[in-house]
Amino acid sequence: MLVAAAVCPCPPLLVPEVAAGAAPELDTLRDACADALGVLAAARPDLLIVVGPADRPDRGPHPEGTTGTFRGFGVDLGVRLGRDLATATDRPLPPSLAVGAWLLARAEWAGAPVEGLGVGEPLAAERCTGAGRDLAARADRVALLVMGDGSACRTLKAPGYLDERAEAFDAAAARALGAADPDALIALDEALAYELKAAGRAPWQVLAGAAQGAGLAGRLLYEDAPYGVGYLVAAWS
Repeated sequence: MLVAAAVCPCPPLLVPEVAAGAAPELDTLRDACADALGVLAAARPDLLIVVGPADRPDRGPHPEGTTGTFRGFGVDLGVRLGRDLATATDRPLPPSLAVGAWLLARAEWAGAPVEGLGVGEPLAAERCTGAGRDLAARADRVALLVMGDGSACRTLKAPGYLDERAEAFDAAAARALGAADPDALIALDEALAYELKAAGRAPWQVLAGAAQGAGLAGRLLYEDAPYGVGYLVAAWS
């Protein structure tokens, strides 16, 4: 059963070594993510699962100890999911889960075992919610760290250029996350999310499936669009 969730964006720029000279610009966002992870720790879950967008659906979960790297972003920095365990896997963490692993390391996570699951960005809503229900059934007390960005079309200099629909899409996602409203997350338009390059849509709908019937309350901790990308942080408990 889902007992808590933290929702964080997943830009590699969250990692100061990647952001370099621009690192201080996202300090407020990092602090909000730390507050959200504090809610996960307080819930004392039996299992923590990090969920984030991936280029394609993962072949099963990434076990605890799986490694990732930010070498593709110009920094020779590695991360590990949860504790330093030997793992027999040749599948590195996708970037979104690598950012999640970095957040957990920054928070000095010492609680429940940690797994990761990459969700293909085009995955249909019904399959996302089904995956979420499966995750919630994995243990008596499950927590999720859900990684994903809003639209990437908020300004002329945004990765997806300016789209006038982007602000309203992000506002709807913010309301749903702040209210811990699974139905509102499920109602997010898949096609519109794809057009707006909103990488968080599928992971958010996995969260919605996991949270159905859990009766959690939500708090929106951060809402802004630095660099023209919608970043949202929320905590559910």
